[in-house]
Amino acid sequence: MDYFHLEAKVVSRGAGRSVIAAAAYASCSRLYNDYDGLTHDYTRKRGCLYSEVFLPDNAPPEWKDRQTLWEAVELAEKTKDSRLARELVMALPSELSLDDWKGMLERFIREQGTDLGMCADVNIHDPYPPGHNPHSHILFTMRPLDEHGKWQAKTQKEYLCKHGSEERGFTADEFKVAKTQG
Repeated sequence: MDYFHLEAKVVSRGAGRSVIAAAAYASCSRLYNDYDGLTHDYTRKRGCLYSEVFLPDNAPPEWKDRQTLWEAVELAEKTKDSRLARELVMALPSELSLDDWKGMLERFIREQGTDLGMCADVNIHDPYPPGHNPHSHILFTMRPLDEHGKWQAKTQKEYLCKHGSEERGFTADEFKVAKTQG
């Protein structure tokens, strides 16, 4: 591989972006966004070799459908400046095969996404001429799912507390309990 490229962004309504538009672009497909009433059609775009949605075990099985997954994300977010997804675009080694790329990405998605409760939409592109610019587009949900398949909070604050020479990190809930216990 001659170079490494990784671009990480957040898909946010506040920046005027739509997660459904991003998913349509990455998958070279046509998706309708009920939030803004727009259809995003990238079916004329070429070079998408592989496209799959990965879900944690506790996710509703109908979310394997890209349209249904990203509609659920759009519906869960209420504000006009909501952060909808994390987007990664990364170069893939041209020396490897499609199966090698899939294996690498599936392992990455499992370790950094689905094992943590996130849903992921993965696409591999190799535009013309083949081998010239192989790369992947990955969209991770911002919110993880709990054990019942319900959306959790996007992030959780952690408090670092010192008592003498002892240092310990607490989540907000743990901090409240620890505070009542002195």
